[in-house]
Amino acid sequence: MLSLERRILESIMPVVRGLDVVDLGCGTGRWLAALHNAGARSLLGVDSSPEMLQVAKSKLQNEVALLNADCTQLSLEPASADLVFCSFLLSYVEDAASFLERIKTTLRPSGCVFLTDLHPDTSARLNWRRGVHRDDGFQEIRTFHRDFQQLIQIFENVKLDIEVCLQPQFGEPERSILRAAGKQEYFERIKEYPAIYILQLRPRRTSSDVARTTVRPDAITGIKRARLAFGPQSGAVAELEFADSQVTSIHDNEACTSSENRRESDLDLSGFLVFPGLVNAHDHLEFALFPRLGRSNYKNFLEWADDIHRPDVSPVFEHRQIPREVRLWWGGIRNLLSGVTTVCHHNPYESAVFEDDFIIRVVRDYGWAHSLPMDSEFAPKKQTTPQGQPFLIHLGEGIDERSAQEIFELHQSGALDEDTVLIHGLALNREGKKLVRSIRSGLIWCPSSNIFLFGQTHSSCEVQEFPRVALGSDSPLTAQGDLLDEVRFAHEFVGVPAEKLHSYVMQGAADVLRLKNGEGSLRVGAWADLVAVRDTGATPAEALAALSHANVELVLLGGCVQLASAEMVKRLPASATMGLQPLCVEGNVRWIRAPLRWLFAETTKHLDEEIRLGGKRVSLAN
Repeated sequence: MLSLERRILESIMPVVRGLDVVDLGCGTGRWLAALHNAGARSLLGVDSSPEMLQVAKSKLQNEVALLNADCTQLSLEPASADLVFCSFLLSYVEDAASFLERIKTTLRPSGCVFLTDLHPDTSARLNWRRGVHRDDGFQEIRTFHRDFQQLIQIFENVKLDIEVCLQPQFGEPERSILRAAGKQEYFERIKEYPAIYILQLRPRRTSSDVARTTVRPDAITGIKRARLAFGPQSGAVAELEFADSQVTSIHDNEACTSSENRRESDLDLSGFLVFPGLVNAHDHLEFALFPRLGRSNYKNFLEWADDIHRPDVSPVFEHRQIPREVRLWWGGIRNLLSGVTTVCHHNPYESAVFEDDFIIRVVRDYGWAHSLPMDSEFAPKKQTTPQGQPFLIHLGEGIDERSAQEIFELHQSGALDEDTVLIHGLALNREGKKLVRSIRSGLIWCPSSNIFLFGQTHSSCEVQEFPRVALGSDSPLTAQGDLLDEVRFAHEFVGVPAEKLHSYVMQGAADVLRLKNGEGSLRVGAWADLVAVRDTGATPAEALAALSHANVELVLLGGCVQLASAEMVKRLPASATMGLQPLCVEGNVRWIRAPLRWLFAETTKHLDEEIRLGGKRVSLAN
């Protein structure tokens, strides 16, 4: 039960960094520990068992406040919490309505509560009992049965709206747990039933709040019947609703969804697997059209830079003649084609290009320096980067001793902390890696670029030892293709588990870049940035590790269609396809929201040969 709850709930929780959180029925502190690691501003754990609280205290020391009390009688300060957890608690509460009213009082206006518990209908059907095994036998603990429809009615009565309603079944991780306990046959008997419920509730909005929500006329308002990817191992058929470019609800039960919310611009994605839009943590967008340059077996990136620096020689000369704005647009398209909706561009943010109608989101809030050898102002730049924003720097990009010492120079300058993000870090020695782990700095890994330049990259074990990791495509000057190519390269060539790579381009990448709007996750309040591919039945992580650009059939940015396959265009409402133009990529046609005729006209002025985008042939489709 705890395994299933954790892997679903972790994927739909809001970013808790800077929030005040209360965990009612906290037990031994398993969620408190996770919330503390995620950066919650304050944590209060409440439980009626002093023995459980003692275990929690031994784990967390003085990092959280713990209170021994009856959760149903507790009166906390009004409007003091942003988030309230009630994990496997409500079925022990006799007066559920009164308990929920107390929680409502504790919440701030924008706060929410997460409720999880055994699914009451399955519990009754399979005669599940709650209790503990003692020397004198099984001691059952009193619970209060309410079927699922009764629960929904209670929430309605106390004016708590259901924003998330999920009723997951056991999956492969739980099969392994029961197999180890010798209960494989039992698993086969119960796997078709919903095992638990996970609900996100919020105090009912006023009519004026509802009136302020907006929907663009060309936007998709929701997705129906798709299998949604909740984390690397979890997928469930459910429905999403959007407003104000954000996800507003996630439901797998029609009883939780008002029929008046169903709209003609909802999109039926039966047979598709829907991911959050991918996060590309490192790119140089202006080089998307360039071929790979240089050779292999360099000792550091300076040798490579010196080798290729021929600005007046082909092919560099012709590519540099293409206007920078045009090259940046091609960089955005290269990312979009691989399902990327958020990219970190390692150069100054160019608001004139990246805002309004740019094809994907470009990270704006960050500090950066190119590298220690090429930027003597790296320390002052770090100092002027606001706390909580990432500071990005190429570091240890090589395999020689000079590159290995850069981490210690960065540390001595005061520019290394948990907001510092190291790009590559290939040259880190044992002491350098130990230093990064102790400080919990981020690492952006670009394996195919490393192999091309230096003939080696981090091993699978090495990269998993870093506390915070994201994957980057780097530029086609050195990398293999696009971000999906990088994922497959890391999985097939380096051997990194698919589950880890899923994090490196989704929630893990969002954490490294300190993103705050739900990038890389499917949750209420996140940008409605989504990617749809054919559903093969594989886990989300396994499916992701096998994808290429040819598999990406739909990309939404804030609920608006930015890319669609020819077949997907037939499913879409006509309003959602306005402005899309056809692009042929290696023989596959994709309709994308970009000024393609202008881009091709400006590009072909300077490039006589066929245009390659990240190494892939592109042309205007008829």
